[in-house]
Amino acid sequence: MSARRPPLVGRYTLEELALAARNRGMPLEALRDDVTPSGLHYLLVHFDIPPVDAASWRLRIGGRVQRALELGLEELQRLPARTQRVTLECAGNGRAQVSPRYPSVPWIEEGVSTAEWTGVPLAALLERAGLAAGAGELVFRGLDRGFDRGVEHEFARSLTVAESMREGVLLAYAMNGAPLPPQHGAPLRLVVPRWYGMASVKWLHAIEAIEGSFDGLQQASSYHFRTTPGEKLAPCTLMRVNSLMTPPGIPDFYSRRRTVQAGRVVIAGRAWSGAGAIARVELGDNGTWLPAQVEPAAHGFAWQKWHAVWDAAPGAHELACRATDERGECQPLAPPWDLSGFGNNAVQRVHVLVVE
Repeated sequence: MSARRPPLVGRYTLEELALAARNRGMPLEALRDDVTPSGLHYLLVHFDIPPVDAASWRLRIGGRVQRALELGLEELQRLPARTQRVTLECAGNGRAQVSPRYPSVPWIEEGVSTAEWTGVPLAALLERAGLAAGAGELVFRGLDRGFDRGVEHEFARSLTVAESMREGVLLAYAMNGAPLPPQHGAPLRLVVPRWYGMASVKWLHAIEAIEGSFDGLQQASSYHFRTTPGEKLAPCTLMRVNSLMTPPGIPDFYSRRRTVQAGRVVIAGRAWSGAGAIARVELGDNGTWLPAQVEPAAHGFAWQKWHAVWDAAPGAHELACRATDERGECQPLAPPWDLSGFGNNAVQRVHVLVVE
């Protein structure tokens, strides 16, 4: 295995720009939608979008199970289904704000979205297969294949049996009321609510119950917090508390700085946390924090809407928003340091010029 890429300071590389062209973020004006339209949902594809023939595709469930299963898409669609609204966020969201930065997809803050996913609860299929004694983890294997740090592999991740059986974990074949798009994992993907997006394996073709812990690269090596090279701290799991505002006014094409008319302006946005509901959101204006109104959590796995009335006085302003979840965890004012740029939940800052 080749060495991990060293952090960079300075201009973006051609490789980073190519990744940014392949993987898209959600336009922040889409925060006004409770459910992100499928074409605006953030997208991260590690390798290539694999060619899949839905008619011949099969999902295989095996390993340490009492009854191995093999099901086609139509068989899955005949099983009792569930539709649930889920917010997904990339673990590297906000990486571009950290310096030095890890050379990968240069997310600023747009790597998050919410969709309504329809499919079969994973627990129902696992109960049908029957987990055998000694099964400790479930490995989820996608059809996308490539190289990362010199290792050829299919994208695969694992969950413990307890996490796999949790309410809300879904094998999804539809997104926002339509068949799953190719770029979002058609014909079937895993959706793991509350976790960062890397857990929701796309183009799913196999689930394997194993003893012990899965040692695949994307599980055992990638997606861990690190502060120094060679270090491996806690794995990325639950999304940290975070919030974003819909940028007010109108933008400059190049700088994206906003212009707003003076007066009372409603600022609105979304807040979320993998740990549970949002307890409080504050709107900052040049360092002064004002309380915002937070709507109750109508969907247990989705972001919550918030709004505040801002008295916009003429001049230059830096707006910010910060959320606190029900555990008392609050967004930091500066990006927390991580070698790979994971888990950056620092407050969003929007520069606004208010004019008469």
